[in-house]
Amino acid sequence: MSLRLYDSKTRSVRDFEPVTPGKVSMYVCGITVQGPPHIGHMRVAVAFDVVRRWLTRSGYDVTFIRNVTDIDDKILQKAADHDVDWWKWAYRFERVATEAYEVLGILPPSYEPRATGHITEMVEMMQLLIDKGHAYAVDGDVYFDVRSWPPYGELTGQKLGDLEPAADTESDAKKRDPRDFALWKAAKESEPATASWPTPWGRGRPGWHLECSAMIRRYLGPEFDIHGGGIDLRFPHHENEQAQSTAAGDPFAHFWMHNAWVTMAGEKMSKSLGNTLAIEELLHQARAVDLRFYLATVHYRSTIEFSDTSLTEARAAYERIENFIERTDIGEVDLSSVELPQAFVDAMNDDINVSEAMAVVYDAVREGNTAHGRGDDDRAAELATQVRAMLDVFGLDPCDEQWSVQAAAGQSVDAMVDYIAQQRYDARKAKDFATADRLRDLLADSGIAIEDTPDGWTWTR
Repeated sequence: MSLRLYDSKTRSVRDFEPVTPGKVSMYVCGITVQGPPHIGHMRVAVAFDVVRRWLTRSGYDVTFIRNVTDIDDKILQKAADHDVDWWKWAYRFERVATEAYEVLGILPPSYEPRATGHITEMVEMMQLLIDKGHAYAVDGDVYFDVRSWPPYGELTGQKLGDLEPAADTESDAKKRDPRDFALWKAAKESEPATASWPTPWGRGRPGWHLECSAMIRRYLGPEFDIHGGGIDLRFPHHENEQAQSTAAGDPFAHFWMHNAWVTMAGEKMSKSLGNTLAIEELLHQARAVDLRFYLATVHYRSTIEFSDTSLTEARAAYERIENFIERTDIGEVDLSSVELPQAFVDAMNDDINVSEAMAVVYDAVREGNTAHGRGDDDRAAELATQVRAMLDVFGLDPCDEQWSVQAAAGQSVDAMVDYIAQQRYDARKAKDFATADRLRDLLADSGIAIEDTPDGWTWTR
């Protein structure tokens, strides 16, 4: 079976044929760095990291671009609320996001452009759209004229007459149509001067949608293979991206891929709902590899309902695989040269069906444990090699240095917690309750809960 992917635009699974044989160009919308990343952000990153890894494993030379939105209304507002320069605020959380990517084993992109580094390309694109009659300037603002482009709405299957006004409703009086969206926003007196750039239409800053189109054009050209992102971006962000890029004359994306939400109690995770889970906090509860396993082994178009129970189950499942690998001596091996089971290949070629692919992994682990039980070490080693090669596609090979280093660090932390917990226990026995309470609070501040038992103590994250 050749690779087939679900295209959100045509709402169908289609054979994947790259624009350039042997090469794949991908663009995935990155984070708006207004605050620390949450599990929803990492779901996007992990999902497309697996897609990228499979394309590479399939023999393609992959160019992967992931942007950083480092200026927008929320960044400016939060920086002002904290009396911090907006660019310092954005850079601080860009670094936090990068650390989260690295901890979860997400491969670095081929390039990671910032929006503020591509103002020239944005101005050029706006001028082109104005020249073609698809955009217009009013008092320093520049808007895309949706009525000038009849295909508008085709990505999400909507008709223009059914659409609500664009989100920037405070500018409706300037627009030809309330559904027109901003390509460029005129500078405001209430905003810092550093948050604006000169253009032929006056100083201002980019609209969110324009940023991605300009950066895609810069790094992938007018036509590319895959545009990815969370399903919440389909409208208006991706719809507007496609409209302005195709109106400018670019064929744009051949495939649109969207991952589903991470939800809590049935609601999409978002900062506005107050139900986000920051990655930093989650890593107090679970190993990074367990969190990646949890996110990577659910089909990208399936919703993940987050709960502590499901995360615990993911850890138990991965530990069973780790235990099988640890008890099997296979030595050094080049995983890229290992032939993958056909059932695994077929599953991954079927729109990256990681659930079916993991079923093949679990079957191999069960057969490998059975081989151990009957003393067939050669068969166990053969299966363990296959398991490692399959997990490598998910970025989850237990022997990868990414996870072995973290495991060693985790063991050191566990030993330190044990030591402090024992010191607290000894202080309690000596009736030095002030010291015991201080050590308990120290552990609590680090996300560690101590529970006294008749035999001593236990601790949990």
